[in-house]
Formats: sequence, structure tokens, C-alpha cells
Amino acid sequence: MAKNYELDDTDRKILDLLIHDAKMPYTEIARKVHVSGGTVHVRMARLEELGIVKGATLEIDYQKLGYGVDAFLGIYLLKSSVYASVAAQLREIPEVVSIHFTTGAYGIFARIRCRDTQHLREVLHGQMQLIEGIERTETLISLEESLNRPIQLL
Repeated sequence: MAKNYELDDTDRKILDLLIHDAKMPYTEIARKVHVSGGTVHVRMARLEELGIVKGATLEIDYQKLGYGVDAFLGIYLLKSSVYASVAAQLREIPEVVSIHFTTGAYGIFARIRCRDTQHLREVLHGQMQLIEGIERTETLISLEESLNRPIQLL
């Protein structure tokens, strides 16, 4: 099991600011947290070294890029021992954006983004359902994402 690291209030404040604006300069963070820029830099380097901070990402509106279908797939595996192999093959499909090894009815729960339902059909039938180890899939199309947020650290 992964070790939980104790963060102090300064670490939490720094992370909270960056969670909401990953492009915020360290000098501005330092001003808001009432520490030096060097302190922010050292703290961030430590958080990265510990694996707490894994990088920074952009929030993209995929609808505006032509990816209008956001779907979740419950994937039934022939047996749980094929998970690693199936997950490796799913990673090769560009439309697959997340993969979770789960308990319950599905062996894998995945999220995919497609241009439209025809594209979704092509990905499902032409790629995913051909993967050895997948017994069958159930698709849930998201009609709207009402919430997608990080947890509050403060």
C-alpha cells in the first residue's frame, strides 16, 4: 500500500493554488502564501520527488475540438488475470483516456472520447472488442458532465 505523506499548511496552500491554476508563477504563489519564491521552489521539488506532484495538465474543451461523445465502458474480462494484457492493449487506442481496474461486475471501467456515435461504434467494434481477454462491454454515453474537480486540500 502506498505511504501517505504528511503535508503542512504551506504545502497544502501551494498545492491548492496550483490545482486551480497550474500556470501560476512561483513568485505569485509565494506572495499569496507569505513565503519566499525559493521556498515554493524547494517545496515543489520535494513534492515532485515524493511523487505527490506528477506534472501539470491543461483543461481542454474536447467538444470544441470535435470530440462530442464522452463515454464510459464497463468491460467484462474473461478472467481477472488478463487485466494487465488488456490494459496494455487499451492504452494503444488513442480515444481511451482512462482505465480503472475495478471490483464489482466489470473488470475494467474505462472512459473514451469520440467525435460522434459512428466513431464510437468504430472504436468499440473495430478495436476494443477485438482485444483478447475482453468478454463483452457495456457502454454508457455521458449526456453532460456537471462536475469534475479536484479534492479540497485546505
